Amino acid sequence: MFYGTEIKSRFLLGTAGYPSPSILQMAINASGAQIITVSLRREGGDCGRVFRDMLNTLNIHILPNTAGCHTVKEAVTTAHMARELFNTLWIKLELIGHPDTLQPDPFALIEAARILSEEGFQIFPYTTEDLIIGEKLLAAGCKLLMPWGSPIGSAQGLRNIDSLRTMRAYFHGIPLIIDAGIGAPSQAAQAMEMGFDGVLLNTAVAKSGNPILMANAFCRAIKAGHIAYQAGLIEKRDMAIASTPIFGLANFI
Repeated sequence: MFYGTEIKSRFLLGTAGYPSPSILQMAINASGAQIITVSLRREGGDCGRVFRDMLNTLNIHILPNTAGCHTVKEAVTTAHMARELFNTLWIKLELIGHPDTLQPDPFALIEAARILSEEGFQIFPYTTEDLIIGEKLLAAGCKLLMPWGSPIGSAQGLRNIDSLRTMRAYFHGIPLIIDAGIGAPSQAAQAMEMGFDGVLLNTAVAKSGNPILMANAFCRAIKAGHIAYQAGLIEKRDMAIASTPIFGLANFI
């Protein structure tokens, strides 16, 4: 449940970098995703209209993205454009603060979230696993958080597992979506096994050898990870423990 909207799929998929529009469309269908992200910086002219028309045929939720924004003013302006283009209050808020890691600027992010929340936007903030930043984003009006697994496009997976576990436990009841750095279905499954509510990714599907098959692989992995979390994973142990009890075994002496 994101901002009062029930979403059955826990897989959120990006739309950048696919070999062709047709492959993108087939990958979206194979993913089972009900939310896809779209960057306004890739919109414009006739190409943009064709792209939007294609998305409209899929009957899915559009999550516009402020990708590439570096200032509060730029992000807020982009969000206003998104609201007009896609007729939605949803916005994935990205405010990049570092050119190499693409780590978000926490100060600008919180300020932009406050402004947009006051204007009625429903914000999906791309952030880190920092608890203080998370608290301030929630105080600014966000109803969910999107911590990174690792830097965007790095395929490193969950680089700071202990901090992500702490974040999941600390923000009990708040939807948390892993956003960025996921490179393999096994990494997505790991996030879901930890109790996260969803996974958002783009590059791992778009740049794979077969985006359609990879989208389906991620779909299955995310479902499997969530089912495993619901079932309850056993805890790791330092020592071996026999799965078959000694009591009741035959004595051949």
